[in-house]
This record gives sequence, C-alpha cells and structure tokens, in this order.
Amino acid sequence: MKFTFLTHSLVSDWNHGNAHFLRGVMRALQADGHECRALEPADGWSRTNLVAERGEAAVRAFHDTFPDLRSDSYAALEEVAEIIEDSDVVIVHEWTDPAIVTAVGRMRACGGRFRLLFHDTHHRAVSADAEIRALDLSAYDGVLAFGEALRERYLASGWGARVFTWHEAADDTVFRPRPHTPPERDLIWVGNWGDGERSEELMEFLVRPVAELGLSATVHGVRYPDEAKTALAEAGIAYAGSIANADVPDAFAKHRVTVHVPRRPYVEALPGIPTIRPFEALACGIPLISAPWDDAEGLFRPGTDYLVASSGTEMKTHLHDVLSNPALAAALAASGLERIAERHTCRHRAAELLSILDTIGTDTREIA
Repeated sequence: MKFTFLTHSLVSDWNHGNAHFLRGVMRALQADGHECRALEPADGWSRTNLVAERGEAAVRAFHDTFPDLRSDSYAALEEVAEIIEDSDVVIVHEWTDPAIVTAVGRMRACGGRFRLLFHDTHHRAVSADAEIRALDLSAYDGVLAFGEALRERYLASGWGARVFTWHEAADDTVFRPRPHTPPERDLIWVGNWGDGERSEELMEFLVRPVAELGLSATVHGVRYPDEAKTALAEAGIAYAGSIANADVPDAFAKHRVTVHVPRRPYVEALPGIPTIRPFEALACGIPLISAPWDDAEGLFRPGTDYLVASSGTEMKTHLHDVLSNPALAAALAASGLERIAERHTCRHRAAELLSILDTIGTDTREIA
C-alpha cells in the first residue's frame, strides 16, 4: 500500500518528538513492502528553528542518517491534493494546519479513494480542547490516539466515531544499546524545559537531587529560559543544548543513568501516556528512574523495567542505589530492553496500524 503522512516535519525533530516515531513507523512499513512518504509544510516551525539553530547541515544530517526516508515539502493545498489522490492510506498529524485537516477530509468525503486517519500525539485535547473541537474530522475514517485516556477523551467529546489507541514506541533501528566503556558521566536527561508544564518537577526530580549527590550530569534540549540555564549551572549540570535524536543513543551510552520527568498534563489529565522518551531510553539499555507517572495501561513493569520516585528525596535515594549497585543497574537495563523488544518497537506499531486498517477496511480501490 501507499502511505502518505501529513506531518509537521519528518526532517526536523527540534522540539518535535513525533518525528522520532514517524521515522521508525515508516521504516517498519517499508521493510514490510509498503511505500511511504511524508509531506511537511515548507515553513514548518520545527524545521525553521532547527535551521536557525544548527544550520542547513542539520537537514543534510537527516538525509545522511535516513537515506531511505522521503519527505516532500508543500506550500499550498494543491500540492498536497495531487499526492493524496494516489495514496491508499493518509495519516494527518494533529499539528497540521486546520485548513489542511479540513480540506483533506473534504477530499475523502467527495470520493477520495484512500483511508483517512487523524493522529494525535499531544495533550491539546485537554489543554487546548477548543482547538481540537474546531477541527472537522467528520469525514475521517478514524482517529489514532497515543494513549487510552486520550482515546476516551475523543469518544466522550464526540470528536470521532472510531478512535484507536496507538502508542508511540522506540525505533530500534536507531535506539539500541551502544557500547561505551566506561561511561564518562553519571546522569543524562534529554528533553525540553516544558513551557512551564514541569518546571517545578524538574527542579525537584532532576536539579536538586543531582546537586545534593554531587553527580556529573548532562542535559540536552531546546527552549531553555535563562533562569533554567542558571539553575542547571548552579547545580553543576552541563547544559549541552540541542541534539539530533539519532545521536541520543550514543549520548546515553556515555552516561550511567537517565530520568523521566513527565509533563503535568499527562500526569494529571492523561494518565497512562508516557510520551516517547522512556521507550527510547529503555531501548538503549540505560537504567531509568521516573518521577511519578501512572502506568495505567500496564505498558511496563514499574520497579522491574524502571524505578519510580514519588518525591525528590526518593529520586535521590534511587539515583544513589543505581549508581552504587552495578547489579541493580544491569538488571533494570536488561528488563527494560526486554520489554521494548517484546512489545514496544516501531515494528509492533506498524503491525498494529495494519490491523487497525483491517478493522476499517483497506481495499481502498473499491470505495465508492
């Protein structure tokens, strides 16, 4: 089948975690014999910021790293329509311009011979529900929600008749253990400060424990305000700025432990959604300690695949235990890696997507 993904960006992962997942899913589908391409706006916010910060070399690096992936940019609806007409399956990400979301739906309603799915990987359905309510999804064949809580939100709000839970996962063609002996530093965290959505949590579960334990630590991410950089520096944490997602496995390998600090909307309103970072960390075989997060769907085995810290004090204890007990660190790393391999790779999600399409019908050329 021919898959077309309308995404904010495939090329840029600057503050855009969905690019990580989409790359892996496209690779998995292509390995299964399907044809995939992405369409992204020529002036997309993520790509614009990527080039502004790291230059065109960052775009070339994407193509060098993923020569098998195709993404075309568009500036007008007509460019999108021409490609979509020849597709079997079209998946529209929720960051897509609402006008494009509506226009593609109209194409489907007017006899488009493709199955059309809307893909939501964000908390806007809770934090900015008016924006989601404004989208016309009436002609879409289904909605892909990246957690059960989000699926239930769509159903309860009447935003879609057929809504499927489709979690993110690790692209294990990229995220896998990389030997680096011995690790150079203690702790690494990869993520953005969070637009105020987890500032207090980052201080409690990352900055203060690192400072009080005197750990060597590295932070990668973008959109850090001056006060955040100051807090990191005062704690002795090296702020290393932006990093290409494909380079993260090597960065993990140079450190002994990582942490997960979820954004508040996921903890409070959308439990069970871990976002993609824990999947990727566990796939790299690095011990993971998480701030409070309710694994409501049983994706992992808390206490076995990773440790959970209910407070900053407990985070400090867990960090000390993992860093001082090689057997504990090795057991956590092995269990987490095993869980990913069994359930949470992009190959698993590609298979789930094909199953979803079977549910709604994939013989697109027979649609009236």
